[in-house]
Amino acid sequence: MDKYFEMIRMRFLMMLAYRTNYYSGILIYSINIGAYYFLWQAIYSGKEDIQGLSTIQMTTYVAVAWMARAFYFNNIDREIAQEIKDGKVAIEFIRPYHYLGMKTMQGLGEGIFRLAFFSLPGMVIVALVFPLDFSANVGTWAFFGLSIIFSFIVNTQINLLTGIMTFFLFNNDGLIRAKRVVIDLFSGLLLPISFYPLWAQEVMGFLPFQAISYIPSMIFTEGFAGNEIYEALLLQLVWVLLLVIPIHLLWKLAKKQLIVQGG
Repeated sequence: MDKYFEMIRMRFLMMLAYRTNYYSGILIYSINIGAYYFLWQAIYSGKEDIQGLSTIQMTTYVAVAWMARAFYFNNIDREIAQEIKDGKVAIEFIRPYHYLGMKTMQGLGEGIFRLAFFSLPGMVIVALVFPLDFSANVGTWAFFGLSIIFSFIVNTQINLLTGIMTFFLFNNDGLIRAKRVVIDLFSGLLLPISFYPLWAQEVMGFLPFQAISYIPSMIFTEGFAGNEIYEALLLQLVWVLLLVIPIHLLWKLAKKQLIVQGG
């Protein structure tokens, strides 16, 4: 495991070397949150709550969803695609570690950096500007912490699947862009899933995307209570386990499919 911990450390240090990009990112995310704050203020227009969420809960939901995204977001699908195009992946195959495990650890190192230098300071800045409601319940924070870990795993697994598809498609740029749009839309980042029509909620109930943003944001804002929290965490865990299957099967096929395009 030492080599995988070293990958986390190296990716963290690499991100630290280019940290200016992420300081400017705090400003960009703050602007996004501000835009959604005024949008939802207009939508609520004096209403006490919509779909069980009050105005301040919705503001907190938006802020937490965007700042949590900074932790679970990574570009390992693009990195895999680029390494396949460059031919670098052939060298990675003969090194003494599992390629997908190495990519996951790199994504974790990036996520830890974003959490420390992006999400936490970003939340402090946003809390000074917009009215947010932070729970005093230690249990809520603990459940949120566990949920956000599951979010990272599920999002990383989807990125691995998308990256692996490059072995078969050779040019995966379109699929990667489509994946990002689908995740932002169906994960609850842009709109809580409870706001969708019932038929859409039923369809999304069979998809893993709600395990990325909607569940941790609803836990943090206490939109879920009691057994709903345990059911939500169980759903995330189920998707973590289920997504291992297609990753394993596709990876076995991909190694046989390898065609080096460059290098």
